[in-house]
Amino acid sequence: MQQCADNNHRNPEVWTMTLSLRQLRFFVAAAEAGTIAGAAAREHISQSTIALAVSELERTLGVQLFLRRQAKGLTITQAGLAVLADARPLLAHADELVSSARNLGGELSGSLTVGCYTTLAPFVMPGVLEGFATEHPTVRLSFAEGTQVELQEKLLDGSCEMALLYDLDLQLGIQQETLYLTRPHLLLPRAHPLAGQAPVSLHDLADEPMVMLDNPPSRHYFTELLASLGIRPVIRHTTSSFETVRSLVARGLGYSLLIQRPASGISHEGVPLAECEIREEVPDMPVLLAWPARANLTRRAKAFADFCRRALAEGPVRPAVGDHT
Repeated sequence: MQQCADNNHRNPEVWTMTLSLRQLRFFVAAAEAGTIAGAAAREHISQSTIALAVSELERTLGVQLFLRRQAKGLTITQAGLAVLADARPLLAHADELVSSARNLGGELSGSLTVGCYTTLAPFVMPGVLEGFATEHPTVRLSFAEGTQVELQEKLLDGSCEMALLYDLDLQLGIQQETLYLTRPHLLLPRAHPLAGQAPVSLHDLADEPMVMLDNPPSRHYFTELLASLGIRPVIRHTTSSFETVRSLVARGLGYSLLIQRPASGISHEGVPLAECEIREEVPDMPVLLAWPARANLTRRAKAFADFCRRALAEGPVRPAVGDHT
């Protein structure tokens, strides 16, 4: 029985013969809310209806999906996590089927959630959200920020259909394609003696304090980059905030390395910075579009991928001069 149930929850085609989309939807609601009451409020139905649907689903699959603890809500089991990863894309395709049937010959519609690495998001997501909405106004596009690890987990558990990532520490089961290349640069205080040089050797900064961006996997990437040049950085400050890095450097508290380059050469406080090219040969960093390798992408996700290939071919979409004023 256990083996049969395990096979079933790995194979959505089998599910469609034995369970209902309603059960799956209520199960996903319970998993995301963490309580029966929260799921009932989200779905605007009674708590007993949610509880019954989850219990029926457990009986059908032959596995326990949640541990139920009084006053502590629901704790999803490993079997529940596996079912959740398949249920989300299955529900997304069901939603797409309904939308397509209602809009035969018309525009795409429905919801699409994508992920974006947290320091990349300010540079790419505004233009992507605006441009995609122009082409597909009836699709509700939303996004989630996170680290590389967090976003890949969201892809694999089905909470995001696609994500924009760097080509770093990719897990098994993630398929990707390169959208564009970007190159790391050096950040110095404007008054630094090397700020006027172009380019600057990282060896000339080897003994100076460094401000390290520590948003996984940034620290590992920059440490390895410096190590490949025989440099062991003197890390004085670490922060997970892109803008805090720039503000600390602007105040003269160290140099830093970053990948994305804001249009403004000043810190969040309004203090000038120097953004310098690196003299040494350092590899370009690919920006990727990623999705679960096992996923059967919805038409909305395919449209998003097509848009990103066109819109981001030359890098982030910059607003035209005079726009948004």
